[in-house]
Amino acid sequence: MFEGALLSSAASVILLHNHPSGDPDPSAEDREVTRKLVEAERLLGVPVLDHVIVGDGAFYSFRERRAL
Repeated sequence: MFEGALLSSAASVILLHNHPSGDPDPSAEDREVTRKLVEAERLLGVPVLDHVIVGDGAFYSFRERRAL
């Protein structure tokens, strides 16, 4: 997940994925993966600025919801 960011010397990353169901609310797995990626940022030095889930005409931003 961080390979491209590290290879391009990125200062930070924003994670983005879609939910084909149309409901952008994060699943328990989405929350767990986000938690693990934020832990990885501390080790790799590439901060996760946000994780955005896109649905049908709506989105969920972990940063906006203060869930990061």
